[in-house]
Amino acid sequence: MKTSHARSKYTGEPTRHRLKVMAQNSNHHPLRNYGRIIKYGLSGFFRHIWLSLAATIVTTFTLVILFATVIASIVLSSTADYMRQKIDITVYFKPTTSDEELNIMKNIMEQDTNVTNVEVANSETEYNRFLNESKDEEILNTLKDEEMKRIMIESMQATMRIKVKDSNNLDSIKYTVDNDKHFTETIDPSKMPTYDVNSTQISTISSWANVARNGGLILSGIFLVVSILVIFNTIRMAIFSRREEIYMEKLIGASNSFIRGPFLVEAEICGIIAGIIASVIGLIGFHLLSPRLSGYGIHIDNVAGIINSQWVIIVVASMILLGWLINRISARLAVRKYLK
Repeated sequence: MKTSHARSKYTGEPTRHRLKVMAQNSNHHPLRNYGRIIKYGLSGFFRHIWLSLAATIVTTFTLVILFATVIASIVLSSTADYMRQKIDITVYFKPTTSDEELNIMKNIMEQDTNVTNVEVANSETEYNRFLNESKDEEILNTLKDEEMKRIMIESMQATMRIKVKDSNNLDSIKYTVDNDKHFTETIDPSKMPTYDVNSTQISTISSWANVARNGGLILSGIFLVVSILVIFNTIRMAIFSRREEIYMEKLIGASNSFIRGPFLVEAEICGIIAGIIASVIGLIGFHLLSPRLSGYGIHIDNVAGIINSQWVIIVVASMILLGWLINRISARLAVRKYLK
């Protein structure tokens, strides 16, 4: 008798009748059903506000790290590619090498499939280039003397500047320079070709790109696991606090989707908010760091072009979708485990 009385008091006829009517109506009014699921999800979000905030913060950290990982990887890879494109190999020839000989060697070098562009300059052209690039007034005044000009031109090496597709594969170019008779007869033995200029910097930047990508993925994985655990705990606490209501819903025949819906909505709200916050942090952080990165010679034009255009909407939407997806999947796993 006591058990029966307790259960009668526990369920309550008005509440039980209300839930039964709601369950019956949900089959005929799916839109109303979805509205109630969203309403109960919002209620659960604010009811467990501290757990909801914890889940939101951890998910935000996960998304910010993912955002930073992608941006760093793109920026560093772009910088390495940009440096490769700017690189040119300079071959130095004996002073006063004739234009005819320079053009013959240019035609030979252009036949290499790895070569994209070849420019040659005789001694006088190199002398004029030196004058244009020099900012020392004393030197410029000295070189105005005709005799000094003649001496400089006679001592200035002629050059060939070669741009290549793949700076890591220069064997064919080296072979031509070392074996073709036109090159071996005119090359200046006192100054070696600049094969390895900037190669160390490019290798370093490429290594940093790999470190940023791999390290970021590891950190993102760690925070993703933490995020899933926090969401699991949030769902478990929500189910525990609503166990009586869930029991009554099952008694009157509520569907499984109606019961688990609010918990999924609660987690999805955390994911959406996390996506918005992470997007704001990521975009503001990039804008603040952009001038400093450019000052260090980091090539940010590709990323800046996306972020400063209408494509930024897709970036933000992707972050929100990713936050929603992470939390929804985590919540479904948690509901499947605890809502039995």
